[in-house]
Order: sequence, then C-alpha cells, then structure tokens
Amino acid sequence: MKNIAILGSTGSIGTQTLDIVREQGDLRVWALTAGKNIELLEKQIREFRPKFAAVWEEDDAKRLRLMVSDLPVQIASGMEGLIEAAVIPESEILVTAVVGMIGLRPTIAAIRAKKSIALANKETLVTAGHLIMPLADEYQVPILPVDSEHSAIFQALNGEKGNRIHKILLTASGGPFRGRKKEELKQIRVEDALKHPNWSMGRKITIDSATMINKGLEVMEAKWLFGTDLDQIQVVIQPQSVIHSMVEYEDGSIIAQLGTPDMRLPIQYALYYPKRRPLSGERLDFYSLGSITFEQPDLDTFEGLRLAYQAAQRGGNMPTILNAANERAVAKFLDHKITFLEITQIINECMLHCKYLEQPNLDEILDTERSVYEWIESRW
Repeated sequence: MKNIAILGSTGSIGTQTLDIVREQGDLRVWALTAGKNIELLEKQIREFRPKFAAVWEEDDAKRLRLMVSDLPVQIASGMEGLIEAAVIPESEILVTAVVGMIGLRPTIAAIRAKKSIALANKETLVTAGHLIMPLADEYQVPILPVDSEHSAIFQALNGEKGNRIHKILLTASGGPFRGRKKEELKQIRVEDALKHPNWSMGRKITIDSATMINKGLEVMEAKWLFGTDLDQIQVVIQPQSVIHSMVEYEDGSIIAQLGTPDMRLPIQYALYYPKRRPLSGERLDFYSLGSITFEQPDLDTFEGLRLAYQAAQRGGNMPTILNAANERAVAKFLDHKITFLEITQIINECMLHCKYLEQPNLDEILDTERSVYEWIESRW
C-alpha cells in the first residue's frame, strides 16, 4: 500500500490520479485539496475518506465542514491548508496538480518533510528551479515528472546513467491552430482555443497549448529536471501526439517513448516508479496510425514559445515575469476581456517593463508575481 496526498484533486490531473487510485486498489489517499469546486471535493472525500482536506477560501471551508460533518475529516483553508496537506505525516508521495505558483510553498514544505514529489505543477520549476532542485538534492527527495513529455524523457533516460545526453527532443502537438499564420489568429474565440485536437486538459493549460507558451514552460522545466543547457533542448512538432518526447545521446542514438495520449500513464508511472503496472485503456495500434510526422515550430506565429526561450536565457526572475503575465493574460482571455493575440502581447510588455532580479529568493519570486499582476491591471 502506497500513501499519497493530492494538491488540486478536482482538476484534470487530480481527477485522473484518483482514477488510478480506483483502478489499482493499493493507493491510500490521506489528503486532498481543491480551489473552489467543493461539490466535487465533497464527493471525493466521501469516496476516498482522506484524513485531511483543504480549500482556498475560508468561507468555502466552512461550507465544506457542514457538508462532511458526518465524516472524520479535518477541513482547512488557505496556504496553511495546502502546506498542511503537503506534509501530512502519513503520506509518502505528494502529487502537485495545482495550477500556478500557488504550488511553490507547499512543494518546498513537502521536500523538507522528505515526501517524494510527483510533479505536475510546472510553474514550480519554471519560476524557482534554482531553489527547488538543490533543495531536493539536499533532502534526497526524488522529483518524479508527471507531464507526459517530461515523463517520456525520464523513461528514455532509464538505464543510461553515465551516458551523456546530446539533445532532448521535446515534442509538441502544435495545438488547435497548428499551420495557421498570425493574421488568421486575430478573430480566435475562447471556444476555438479550447478545442485541443489530442489531449483532454484543464482550461488554462489548453489555452497555453494553443499559444504554445506551454511548450516554452516545458522547455524551462526540462532544463531543471534533467540538468541540461537550453541549447540542448529542441522542440519538435509531432501532430499525432504519439511520440511524447525523445533523448538523443552523444553517439547519435535516439530513444523515444511512445503511447496513446493518455495522462494516466505518466501519472501512474510516477506513483509506482520504478515499477510498471497494468493500465486500462487503448493501446497504440501502428497499423491504424499509419504514419508519424514531424514539423519545425513556427516562432513568428506562436510568439509565446520564442518569448519563453528568451526568458529562460535571461534567467533570474524573468521566467516568473513570463509565467505570471501569462497566467493573468490567459484568465483575461477566458473572461473575454482580451483577444487571443493580446496574450503574448501582454507577456512581451511585462518582460520589457517589469523589474528584473538576477538571483531572486522565494519571497522575491512571489513579490515579482504580485508586481506583474499589478502592472497588468493598471494597463489592461
């Protein structure tokens, strides 16, 4: 029996993690957290019987306490609640499935409590990789990637210890607007951007895939996870989403991880690493697939990817500026307050005008996020 806690249990990754709990039968859930979806959280509490649960707002926590008053579960709220869930003594693995920089403090607390980290919250490494990875080394805590691409790289590295990486080939589907030019994206509606061709994901990450900013964030995440230079990470468009990523070694050999686009596979791999377990669902059928194709990313049309490379090369708090600007811009787009192309326009403006710090500590990273939000609200 493995004991886990999940931050963000009502989101896409969180609910699929609980699908695995149902299917495998030997995972025990000790803590769950959610943002505002307390109705679904109540159902999860009743089904999985965690010892602890948390939501963000105290008013929601009060409602939830009444809803589950017949159960022996402690309900908390705010950052304190997230951190308490992250370090609950009974758990061995923390699944960080929250979206945004809200996952930073709980992840740091969990590392210090020597919990294994099943990492789906890419913002943790994008904004604070220079803090997180040394801390994980200090406490000898494994960071197990849950993103399909980083899991694929992780799997391609297995058994290759001591062999030098020449290049990481980070694959991308290209999103719903692959092949279009910038002029064609001026009238894109929210509902158009939410129609990803291959993956079922949350709203924010689906928009990030449509702008390809998500792939830029994944480049930064890969840099920290695998200790490579930026110029060793190459983005390759692979529209079928069958090859999830590849590693090229110094002898020219390339090892790829393939499978159907099913997020349960990398989640389960992280939870049971180094063992593989049976998993229900479709299997890859090469006869039906017919072909796998590759393209070069269009950095002029999908400017977000280019901006992410620039932020990563600058380092310091620039990735935080990019990430915070993107979070606020995507929220505005989903609320129909800005156009699709204004997402990257806002990111670019913030990168040009927000204060740069070369070696930010945790408080400065969080202050950067707040200052970016304030800058955007004052102008947009």
